[in-house]
Amino acid sequence: MEILITCSHGEDALSGLPLARLAQFVLEREGKPVNTEVSISFVDNEKIAELNERFRGIEGPTDVLSFECDNISDDMTAADGPNCPLYELGDIIIAPDVAAAQADEYGNSFEQEISLLLVHGLLHLCGYDHITDDEAEVMEGREKELLTAWSERNLPAIDENR
Repeated sequence: MEILITCSHGEDALSGLPLARLAQFVLEREGKPVNTEVSISFVDNEKIAELNERFRGIEGPTDVLSFECDNISDDMTAADGPNCPLYELGDIIIAPDVAAAQADEYGNSFEQEISLLLVHGLLHLCGYDHITDDEAEVMEGREKELLTAWSERNLPAIDENR
């Protein structure tokens, strides 16, 4: 998998966060082929507000935007190999300043908020949505499952005999 990360804003706050590893973890859990490529960009509020208005018709900054490239309904199982052409899943744009404000508002750490936004964006590229209440329930449940599995991935097993 190829995870392309660009930081044009918030690089200091984002350095050291395992963004590529988290993205790969989510894509593997979602069954995406090894030749999957995703682009993740971190931008300032002005840039994300411009994109939000241009593509969604909504004024002002938002936290995360996702733009699909290759059709998610394409059957890529036959193209799952290192010599196959790239499966360009899409692009995710995140605003670190919005994430920082939301982290404060919801009592999360900056890393937790960025991780949530990254997972949220990736799930959109994988076909999830939250337009209806039922869709939102499914998507939020999957976000929680993935973030829980991510946070527990390196925890040592508890020895109950101690």
